[in-house]
Amino acid sequence: MVLSLRTVCSYKDLRVKQYGDTCKKVFDATSRSYKHVGNDGRVSSTPEPRLVEGVVDEALPNTLFRVKTEDGETILAYLAGKMRLHRIRVLVGDKVSLQLDPYGGRARIVRRA
Repeated sequence: MVLSLRTVCSYKDLRVKQYGDTCKKVFDATSRSYKHVGNDGRVSSTPEPRLVEGVVDEALPNTLFRVKTEDGETILAYLAGKMRLHRIRVLVGDKVSLQLDPYGGRARIVRRA
């Protein structure tokens, strides 16, 4: 659920902390919870995912892939639900867009370029 910053609370009740390069982590004193404010000013309870480009190195069972990103890091990634639903095939050597998990888990392949 996405809310505007004004509907969450007043500005005097907020404590702001920078959270990565995509959004800020805001503590709302009235509801005693953290909110994430994106670059466009929208407020949500989860941080925005980072998008990264990469090339598929290896195809594994159960739609898992080993992807090498532009900066040389190898990441384990899975196919997004919409790509499974529409049966979009991803082969070794394809260039793909990944959404990185903010907590360090597997990446999600969201687009085949």
